[in-house]
Amino acid sequence: MSPAAPGRVLRLSILAWGLGELAMGRRYVGSSLLLAQAVGLAIVALLTWLLADTTWYLVPFVAGMTLVAIWALQAVVSYRRAHRLAGQARPPTERRSPAAAAAWLTLPLLAWGTGFWLFAAHAASPAAVVDRLISGWGGDTVPSGVATTAAAGQLSGALASATSHLRALCAAGSLSADCADGTDALLRDVRVRVEPDALGGATATAEVVRFERRPTRFLGIFAASELVAVPVEPVLQLRLAPQGAALGAQHWAVVNATLP
Repeated sequence: MSPAAPGRVLRLSILAWGLGELAMGRRYVGSSLLLAQAVGLAIVALLTWLLADTTWYLVPFVAGMTLVAIWALQAVVSYRRAHRLAGQARPPTERRSPAAAAAWLTLPLLAWGTGFWLFAAHAASPAAVVDRLISGWGGDTVPSGVATTAAAGQLSGALASATSHLRALCAAGSLSADCADGTDALLRDVRVRVEPDALGGATATAEVVRFERRPTRFLGIFAASELVAVPVEPVLQLRLAPQGAALGAQHWAVVNATLP
């Protein structure tokens, strides 16, 4: 098989930028593409480290998707160039399908398109910060990045006091029957309401609720009922504010925690 066979060029281009061009003897172009890929990966990694948990979380995400798109583009361009060259030499028919090789590009696309959200945007909004805090409620320490350094100790104490109050309500029979089974069961009757405030921040109020069945109508015709959460009493109040981050972005954090 000729070194410039289109299928081989495509497979090499998918492995790394410029390898297909090197296989066709285009050393300058191939080396430039290899260097561009290394620089692109470094830029995406740096942007992810600086901005993934800020209000600019879409910047590293779009940069990563653009990198994958360019990866596919350079592979297609090299493959088509190899086909033009092969049209003169008439190489033997390849047994492996180029389309099957191109399918490997879906792996970095899926890995970045889905994996990015497992660790990104945790502090991009007040709701994201509160969700992370509630998920870690009951642990020995406050999740990192949830609160400012000055408010971390205050938040830890407020969470402990709120938990003790909820256990007292559980013992008094004011919560669900299985509330003593663990933190998840204890928090089952707690809802958090996040509202913006006049200072550009947000207030999150954790409150015990009870559920009432109220009549309603389905499609405005058929009689039905729905469960509605009715606040009973607040157990914790958080003040959140945007904090400065890299490149002019911001990330949200708890700056004050109080017991109602």
